[in-house]
Amino acid sequence: MLHHLNPLLLEDIQNPEHPSEFISKDSFVVLVLRLPELKENVVHIISYAFVIQEDRAYLYERHEKRFKELGSLVELNHFLDSKTDDLIKEIKQYHYEIDELEESLYRTKLDTQFMQKWLTYKKDVSLIYRLLFQAELSFELFISYYKRKDSSSFEELAYADVHEHFKRIKNLAQVAIDKLNSLYDFYRAKVDEKMNRNVYYLTLLSGIFLPLTLITGFFGMNTGGLPWVNDPYGTWKAVGIAFVLEILFFLPFLFQNMKRVKRYER
Repeated sequence: MLHHLNPLLLEDIQNPEHPSEFISKDSFVVLVLRLPELKENVVHIISYAFVIQEDRAYLYERHEKRFKELGSLVELNHFLDSKTDDLIKEIKQYHYEIDELEESLYRTKLDTQFMQKWLTYKKDVSLIYRLLFQAELSFELFISYYKRKDSSSFEELAYADVHEHFKRIKNLAQVAIDKLNSLYDFYRAKVDEKMNRNVYYLTLLSGIFLPLTLITGFFGMNTGGLPWVNDPYGTWKAVGIAFVLEILFFLPFLFQNMKRVKRYER
C-alpha cells in the first residue's frame, strides 16, 4: 500500500498533526480524522488515517509505520462508531463536571480552585469542538462521495448515524462552552460583589478613624495657644468633639441604609 501512494500524500498520512481531511483519487480515497481521546483526565489528540481502495478500508498504524486492513466499509463504520460512542461518554462527563462547578458558585463561599478548573474545562472543551468541527466536515465529504458512487458495501444509514454522532459531540461541546462562558460571568459578578463589599468596609473603617485622626492631629501640634491646655476637663471636651463628629459622619450612611431597606421591603 505504501508504495502505491504519492510521496506528498503519504507524508500527510504519516503526519500526526495533519488536520482532518478527505481526499479522493482515481482508484482510492483518503480519510484523515483527528479525534480527541480522554486519558487520565487529559485530552489527547489521536490522528486516524484511512485509505479506502475498492471498498476495502486500511488504517495506518503510526508506531509500526504500516497499513492494517480493517476490512469492508462495514468494519470501518464499526470502528468509527465505537470511537464516537466513547467521545459521547467523554463529553457527557465534562457536562457533569461543569454542572458540579456551577453548583459550587451557589455556595456562600467561593471555590478557591474555580478559575483553575474553569480554564482546564474551557481549554479541553474548546479543543474538542475544534477537532470535531473539522472532522465533521471531512466525514460529510466522505459520505457525499460514496452516495454519488453508489457503492454496494456502503451502508448509508449506518454512516449517517456516525455522522450524527459527530454533530452531537460538536453541539454538546458548544453547549459546554456557552455554559462555561455564563459561569465565568456569574463568577466575575460574585467576585466584584465581594470586592465592592470589602472596599465599602475599608471606606467605613477609614471614615471611623478620620475624625479621631483629625482631633488627634490638631491637639498633638507642638504650638502654643491650643485650647484647653490647662483645662482639667480638656481631654473630655476633645473626646466629646470627636464623638459629635463621628455622629455627623455616620448619619449619611444611616439614612442611605434605611432607604435601601425600605426599597427592598417594597
